Amino acid sequence: MTNLKKICTAAAALSLTAIMFAGCADKSSESESSKKSDVSVTEENKNETPADDDEDYNTGDASLDNIRNEDGIGEKELLVLSFGTSYNDSRRLTIGAIENAIEAAIPDYSVRRGFTANIVIDHVNRRDGILIDDIDAALKRAVDNEVKTLIIQPTHLMNGIEYDEIVEKVANYSDAFDKVVFGEPLLTSDDDFKRVEKAIVDWTSEYDDGETAICFMGHGTEHEANQVYQKMQDMLIDDGYTNYFIGTVEAKPSFEDVIKKVKAGNYKRVILEPLMVVSGDHANNDMAGNEEDSWKSAFETEGYEVKCLLRGLGENEEIRKVYVDHAKAAIDSVE
Repeated sequence: MTNLKKICTAAAALSLTAIMFAGCADKSSESESSKKSDVSVTEENKNETPADDDEDYNTGDASLDNIRNEDGIGEKELLVLSFGTSYNDSRRLTIGAIENAIEAAIPDYSVRRGFTANIVIDHVNRRDGILIDDIDAALKRAVDNEVKTLIIQPTHLMNGIEYDEIVEKVANYSDAFDKVVFGEPLLTSDDDFKRVEKAIVDWTSEYDDGETAICFMGHGTEHEANQVYQKMQDMLIDDGYTNYFIGTVEAKPSFEDVIKKVKAGNYKRVILEPLMVVSGDHANNDMAGNEEDSWKSAFETEGYEVKCLLRGLGENEEIRKVYVDHAKAAIDSVE
């Protein structure tokens, strides 16, 4: 069995057969900086397209973040791949927190970081002088350090376009490793949905007073994986959380769908929160911005009292546990 086949076989053990076969297809790759940004799996992260370098806001101290690009990896590496964010505090509190949780739970593996968005990497490097590995740099680092077992754990919300592209790129390096396997995105199994539902409901329970609509903003995608938003909405309704609403920036359910449902109820207040791993540009501007087309402004125009919770899902301990369990399952499939 060739190593290229091994990557597909290992993935099949995690019910990712179709994805891995797509990844093993012979398709030339293009540079990350020239690729079309993913509009599917990174709806939790794609809120990260950075502003101009003369940005007039402070995103936090970049030096507090562990970018995890050290050598001396050893034979077993767990590479955490994210779209990335230029919001320093959010990056540390979300992606960094997920990486820390995985490292604490799986000490036998060296945890390293890779970002898929070169536009984010370049922006952080220009602004803060900190260079985060992109996928190629992270994989080359693994090869140079003679890693034998490589576990890839994405922080994506779902299995969509960019996730497929990641698998394809990793497949190009598969012959350099003895074993390569992918962990699953956040929302994959029915159990994942139930765990995430409980996490976000518990996280917002203090606002659930019968007069408050609790609204989550996802990114949305043209990919069929966009159905995860409606599935989560249906689950919330079925479980009695009828004042919880989920919308997206670029797909369905849309913001118009959300505000229509809220207006149909007897709510006085609205809580807005991103259904994204990080709290970046979409959360700070499209959701909580002062522009008239932001979710916050639109609800205020309708007369609601609005509170924005600028925190990414990665800040939630129970969400991090899902990623940890997915990484452990990936390891179990090859050991």
